[in-house]
Amino acid sequence: MKFSVSSGDLLKQLIIGNGAIAQNAVMPITEDFLLELSGNTLVITTTNLNQTVITQMEVIGAEDGQMAVAGKILLETIKNLPEQPVTIQHDDTTGVVEILSSSGKFKLAGDNPEDFPKLPEEQSTQTITLSSTKLIDAINNTYFATSHDEARVAMMGILMQIDFNKVNFVSTDAHRLVKHTILNVPSDITASIILPQKPMVFLKNILPEEEDVEITFNGSHGFFKFGNSQLISRLIDEQFPDYNLVIPYDNDLNLRVDRKNLLNSLKRIAIYANKSTNQVVFNIQDGALTLHAQDLDFSNEATEQIPCSYDGEEQMSLGFNGKFVIEMLSSLSSEEVVFKLSRPNRAGLLFPSETDSDTEVLMLLMPVMR
Repeated sequence: MKFSVSSGDLLKQLIIGNGAIAQNAVMPITEDFLLELSGNTLVITTTNLNQTVITQMEVIGAEDGQMAVAGKILLETIKNLPEQPVTIQHDDTTGVVEILSSSGKFKLAGDNPEDFPKLPEEQSTQTITLSSTKLIDAINNTYFATSHDEARVAMMGILMQIDFNKVNFVSTDAHRLVKHTILNVPSDITASIILPQKPMVFLKNILPEEEDVEITFNGSHGFFKFGNSQLISRLIDEQFPDYNLVIPYDNDLNLRVDRKNLLNSLKRIAIYANKSTNQVVFNIQDGALTLHAQDLDFSNEATEQIPCSYDGEEQMSLGFNGKFVIEMLSSLSSEEVVFKLSRPNRAGLLFPSETDSDTEVLMLLMPVMR
């Protein structure tokens, strides 16, 4: 196998594939890049068994074939070369891989490509198509609210719930919940799958903007195809809780506040909160929102006041986890946010003041009791 390619172009594809290379692998071959050449098309595959990345690019092919090469060494070598043409060749007899640059030669031992794990097959699948921009927003608004509790495996992922022309992305850790809905999706199916958090965070980081993403899935895997790349992720085979049961529909007290003002204030106030509860108290009255935090163990205390609009007849005081509110506000982009509240001991709802016509966002936050 032999081909020539720009080092910069190859590096871009290796960086994408590097996200699925196994760390401290039980199977050493999963620490490799699998390179397969047919004509002038090079296909690069990596897998850690839970997620797989396949990307392809055009090269100058000289001899078809395949090789498995240590991922860290290949990536670091190409990364540290200046922009230039490089030639990579593999000797099927000796297994040696050579990287030829304008100034030198690098040799390393290749592994047997036949040992590379077989890829999941697309059988009994269903498919929808979403724009990459909308998918990135959906993941951004939900990934941070997934659970880290291994006793609640279903909640460690993001629910993707397809209901004909509407797709809900939902995450919860039992203390907060986010529901991001994409409307007007061209679809005629209903289905629900749970997407693991880590592959979805990786996906949002490699997705190009303004490109269609074909999402194909069955009972075990999801296949995300975009441009010349594909991410395959194992799904979480569990039952997601019925999140609709915890969403209140009688929160009729509205608190409207500038998102950036609140976010910046919380970042300062949260420094002084108790580190186990992260509690920040919201003292709300029409025209003024007072934020207060204290840590009695260290005699730390902070108070700030920012303008707001509140339609409740009486002043309300309630506590929220400041870290959670910061994460929610940071994921939104609207100028203002609206809290819909009822009582200090009931869940509050957070909405962006405006979204595009194809998107709905609902965030639920349980109070921290004093």
